[in-house]
Amino acid sequence: MDSNHAMRGAPERISRDAFITLFGGVYEHSPWVAEAVFDDGIVVDDLSQLAQAMAAVVDGASRERQLALLRAHPDLAGRLAVRGELTKASTDEQKSAGLDQCSHEELERFQSLNKAYMNKFGFPFILAVSSKTRTQILENFGARLENSPKQEFATALREVHKIARIRLKKLAEK
Repeated sequence: MDSNHAMRGAPERISRDAFITLFGGVYEHSPWVAEAVFDDGIVVDDLSQLAQAMAAVVDGASRERQLALLRAHPDLAGRLAVRGELTKASTDEQKSAGLDQCSHEELERFQSLNKAYMNKFGFPFILAVSSKTRTQILENFGARLENSPKQEFATALREVHKIARIRLKKLAEK
């Protein structure tokens, strides 16, 4: 079943397993989001409604669950990327921003910022990198390190929702 068909009237027109298979990876390593949408019987007729329903599940989750979701994201140009151990979606997203082509200096800068960010906030830096350059990403990284933990938690969740909408759009295009 293709994702366009699944979104028309989902989740009641497809099985739970099929729904989770299609949409369980929209939020990085967090199939619980798609499971909750299905289990709550939320009816969605289009991509926008599905994105809203999934975002509402995340926004309504406990802070601990939201933090686990943030922590499920990989570092940008981090060791998992270097070792080729990212999910396909994360690999594609990082490649689209040229993060697979970092110079040695850029890679060191990313790794230094990743460490500083994680030490300050307790979760990886998250940014919807599609249509951004490495320079823009590094600038954003530096600017967001100035945020308070509360500001950055909210910003990271907004970025996670952007990433989810991008992933849903790509699924619909298949």
